[in-house]
Amino acid sequence: MKILSFNVNGIRAVVGKTFISDMLALDADVICLQETKATPEQVAEAVGPMSNYHVYANGAERKGYSGTAILTKIKPIEVTYDINIAAHDTEGRVICAEFDDYFVVTVYVPNSGSELLRLAYRQTWDVAFLNYLKNLEKKKPVVVCGDFNVAHRAIDLARPKENFNKAAGFMQEEIDGMDAYTQAGLMDSFRVLHPESVKYTWWSYRAGARQKNIGWRIDYFLVSEVLVSKLKEAFILNEVLGSDHCPVGVMLS
Repeated sequence: MKILSFNVNGIRAVVGKTFISDMLALDADVICLQETKATPEQVAEAVGPMSNYHVYANGAERKGYSGTAILTKIKPIEVTYDINIAAHDTEGRVICAEFDDYFVVTVYVPNSGSELLRLAYRQTWDVAFLNYLKNLEKKKPVVVCGDFNVAHRAIDLARPKENFNKAAGFMQEEIDGMDAYTQAGLMDSFRVLHPESVKYTWWSYRAGARQKNIGWRIDYFLVSEVLVSKLKEAFILNEVLGSDHCPVGVMLS
């Protein structure tokens, strides 16, 4: 099972670039998208050429904002949306697809914002979303992927000292939130297989950050501990363009 995750920063914009040909060439079984910035109908239309995929999308109440999607060749047993908490369910941030052996969840975790105005909200989100995942685990293991909007450790961003406790994405409160996931047995697949690798998944559009590789690793695949033995690959596809993020992925046996 090859699963990809990609924050596309606007599905309608990215399909005007090389997204369709890139995704068809990568030939994943499941493709999870974040920040689609589109309604479910607009997502389905945008990915229409990928006709061998079932398409499931979740949109925000606010137009052109947030949004997630799952494209899958294998029809899921069931697909559910959001986490059943009204305060967290207006922005289209979560989709869960149930397969035979595990759940695949795509998530677009709220950004704390440049002025950190949503940092407190983001902390309540982390607690609620972790509880949601642990409830899923009572039934079967979980593969959760997406833009978590946090660099977990200093190795995960190019300029840790300059950003620690100063910038959204590397605040201690956000790091604590990611610690809670891993301490609860949701393992960072890339770090399991590549403990010392320096690779990033997001680069600012400013000052040629991508060309200089001044980036952050904020896109993850977390897997239930029981799935670690099935984890064959975890990868970051820096060469795939079209967004300020790049795709990440796993191969599970």
